[in-house]
Amino acid sequence: MAVKIRSLQKKRSRRFHSYPQAIDFLYGLQRSGMKFGLRNIRRILRRLGNPERKYRSIHVAGSNGKGSTAAMLAAILTAAGYRTGLYTSPHLISFTERIRIDGKSIPRGEVVRLASQIEPAVERYGLTFFEATTALAFKYFADRKIDVAVVETGLGGRLDATNVLRPLASVITEISLEHTRILGNSVKKIAYEKAGIIKTNGLCVTGVTSSRGLRVIRETCRKRRARLVTVASSDARVIRSTLRGSTILFGRGSIGGGEMFVSLPGLFQAENAAIALACLRKLGELGVLKVDERAVRKGLSAVEELTGLRGRLSVLSGHPRLVVDVAHNPSAIRNLVSSLQHLGVVKVILLFGVMKDKQVSAMVKPLGTVVRKAVVVQPQTDRACPAVDLVRIFRNRRIPVIEGGKVQKGLRRARRAAGSMGTVLVTGSHFVVGEALAALEGKKYLTINQ
Repeated sequence: MAVKIRSLQKKRSRRFHSYPQAIDFLYGLQRSGMKFGLRNIRRILRRLGNPERKYRSIHVAGSNGKGSTAAMLAAILTAAGYRTGLYTSPHLISFTERIRIDGKSIPRGEVVRLASQIEPAVERYGLTFFEATTALAFKYFADRKIDVAVVETGLGGRLDATNVLRPLASVITEISLEHTRILGNSVKKIAYEKAGIIKTNGLCVTGVTSSRGLRVIRETCRKRRARLVTVASSDARVIRSTLRGSTILFGRGSIGGGEMFVSLPGLFQAENAAIALACLRKLGELGVLKVDERAVRKGLSAVEELTGLRGRLSVLSGHPRLVVDVAHNPSAIRNLVSSLQHLGVVKVILLFGVMKDKQVSAMVKPLGTVVRKAVVVQPQTDRACPAVDLVRIFRNRRIPVIEGGKVQKGLRRARRAAGSMGTVLVTGSHFVVGEALAALEGKKYLTINQ
């Protein structure tokens, strides 16, 4: 038996010699599907020396707005001089987008090195794609000696692989019905999963306004003796807005307060920014992280530049004008439509694709107020809703629609329909936006389901 143990200990990692080899290995883990629980991620992180404990972190969960809120936090911290890691999912075009330090994606060579290092444990414990990627990200951050990581949950929170963190703050953005087969079919059940990231004696900052959802978060904080900071919708409001961004008036409780420009357009970004500022203000009061008004203003005014964030009501130049947004559930679509109406962006040609596990009809309904014609597509993932089903749903809502086939082909049809002076809106899913961006930029797109 001793000989067998020694042979296991001496097992060398599979040495990947190129980025494509490493990516093939990681993407191949999709065969394991999604497994929820923390046992395997804890195992591999122990083997790596618990890298997630070697820097401070802020953990962000929520149904909508978590990506934008995480990016705002990271942008401000970078502007304040902190070496800041940002871990988000899914990516739009390249795997490396998921893991960034001060806005710069992880180098491909580091993906190769770290994939080679974690491979034995990944195979031994049967890790999923998301578990392996999370371990790789946490090790990369530790190796690069970052000061603080802003980490977005993958799905849910309580059993998400990222929930091994011991964060300075647990941030919970808006909660709505999503992934109901996995997280539960009520706001209360989904709030329970999101509240799972709240730590004993920790800090929770939330913008949840639903009475049922907020009740769950309050009760979780009480049981775990965690401080709770709530952010109300009245804490920030948009006073001027264009497709370049918004000027937001923050209450006195925010760092600096008053008017600040946020480079992310959309009425819904006011709440996300207020949550980010409330979190940093509280951490400042606790003496954990120091951020001044200059850093806040610089960070909020250059979120995309400082973090690489894309696909949040982003405008791409050209004729026709292209607007892309990763809204992927009914609440996010309603927020998107409200912002478009406020900006006077109506009668658009819609390029739309969605995952079949979403509330598709509820997503389509509000689009009728801003859409002149829809081109429905089916992205390259097994989770995609068939385009033929989308045609039926749009027709039931009396929205003119044609089937566009694959995303690249559908994009060409949408641009022709819009004409040189029109607007094409690409939305419904990260996967649709990612494929569209890849097509526009002439880049290779690799299918990924998580």
